[in-house]
Amino acid sequence: MTTVAATRPAPTAHTGTHPAGRPHRSERRAGALLTAPFFVIYLVFLIGPLLVGVVLSFFNTTTVKDGLGEFVGLSNYSEVIGDPQFWDAMWHSVLFTLLTTPPLVILTMAAAILASRVRRGRVFYRLAFFAPYVVPSSIVALIFLWMYTPQIGLIPKIFDAVGLPVPDFIGSTSGGWTAVTLMTLWWTFGFNFVLYTAAIQDVPSDVYEAAAIDGASPWQQIRHITVPMLGRTTSLVLILQILASLKVFDQIYLLLGGGPDQSTRPVIEYIYDTGFTSYRGGYGAAATLVYFVVIVVISAAWYGLRHRRATRTAARAEES
Repeated sequence: MTTVAATRPAPTAHTGTHPAGRPHRSERRAGALLTAPFFVIYLVFLIGPLLVGVVLSFFNTTTVKDGLGEFVGLSNYSEVIGDPQFWDAMWHSVLFTLLTTPPLVILTMAAAILASRVRRGRVFYRLAFFAPYVVPSSIVALIFLWMYTPQIGLIPKIFDAVGLPVPDFIGSTSGGWTAVTLMTLWWTFGFNFVLYTAAIQDVPSDVYEAAAIDGASPWQQIRHITVPMLGRTTSLVLILQILASLKVFDQIYLLLGGGPDQSTRPVIEYIYDTGFTSYRGGYGAAATLVYFVVIVVISAAWYGLRHRRATRTAARAEES
């Protein structure tokens, strides 16, 4: 005769989750407590200043007087949009992005691939490429300013030694862009290099061994295996580099001061000049939010393109 106890399910170990797979209430409470400090920091230092900037942008606020000042509505925004100096500064930020992004993506990928294939001194090369990234921008600017200084700088002396005309790295617009681009390449090279190095280490060695057995040369392995498998990392590096270049300020400000005649001043320096030099806090807040919208639009467009590409790739995989 079958008893009731025999029909009962065997007791299972407690997993801390509901049958539906949802976390237990105690686990949700623990997760909320663990994330609370970071959430508070996010609100205080990110969302809070953003909301304060939105409020200031509607007032004629000055940084030398207390209070918000007179309410001016959207006049700050209309003045920013109609100011040619703002758009000149915007173009300078875009130009800097165009000058620095391609080499900081292509060259870092090439250096990471080559460093991963070096049998001896691999740690040395990785350290050499990454070390400049940890140097403060002020120190980097002083080093390159000394190198670019006419008559006494290292680079002008090299040009003189080989009989070439010495470019005016500090006093001309073209020389200034060349100077700040070379400085940025040397300084920020290491960050993208580390991202590519980490991605290369995730490529299975069996793939290379199979390719070598099939007779693939090292260049063919790089071209047909390494570079395609770094596609996701390249997309990440590209968007991070674009956003970082669009927010350029310190190296141009410290090396060139936006000169000569504001011909290299980026939009962040424009905001700094209007908000802290001209003491127009409300106008500077409006300019900041306009630029913030531009950055958000670029990020959203990139995300949309990536999502569409991923959707198409998934659809082709299902069809095949």
